Amino acid sequence: MTAFPRVIPVLLISDGYLVKPQRFGKSVYIGDPINAVKIFNEKQVDELVVCDIDASAKGTPINFGLIEELASEAFMPVGYGGGIADAFTAERIVSLGIEKVILGSAVAHSPEIVTEISGALGASSTVVSVDARKKISGYDTAVTRGRRSLKASPAEIARRAVALGAGEVLLSSIDREGTFSGYDLKLIREVTSSVDVPVIALGGARGLEDFEHALSNGASAVAAGSAFVLNGRHRAVLITYPSPAEVASLRAVR
Repeated sequence: MTAFPRVIPVLLISDGYLVKPQRFGKSVYIGDPINAVKIFNEKQVDELVVCDIDASAKGTPINFGLIEELASEAFMPVGYGGGIADAFTAERIVSLGIEKVILGSAVAHSPEIVTEISGALGASSTVVSVDARKKISGYDTAVTRGRRSLKASPAEIARRAVALGAGEVLLSSIDREGTFSGYDLKLIREVTSSVDVPVIALGGARGLEDFEHALSNGASAVAAGSAFVLNGRHRAVLITYPSPAEVASLRAVR
């Protein structure tokens, strides 16, 4: 039996609240992350990603209490990213009920940490986030919420992450985050063709049509933030998710 495509809501946390930035910039307040998880439970979401955007960018302490509460409330596997700087911390987060840890700046700052965490948790539980930004020719990769350029292409960083032990890549388009302008399909093709691990596409999705485009251009899974928490022309806060039948329909393009 063919598994359904992975369609993953991404919740971004700042100061304990659910927020939604645009292009990694100014954030809009969305609400209580626990309430969002409860709604996603009701909508039969199969997988969830939660990232604390302050823990790495601002160096704020990891909120282990919130992580445990989120994991215990969620009926689905949860991946967590933000402020993970060593294998001990990663193991502690997994012990709270998180299935996967997501690493970003570690690939640039302390690449050995990726290998250590992969060794401790397994490659399948070790995800590296690759944040890409367009330039005049090609793409650059950045860390710390887009503030520091790595002077390397997303494909190069993805290959480096896999060589270090990552079992999955979360590929984000900085330019398209929160814009509802569709995924960057060229970026997806470039990265997915360069690595042999699953790549999750993130940034710019509006709905099912964009999910289909990303999947047909090489993504193993699709993720979105704004598409699941903002609705309508005025971007009112409304948590939504495709029906199981709609998610199953995406199999046709794989």
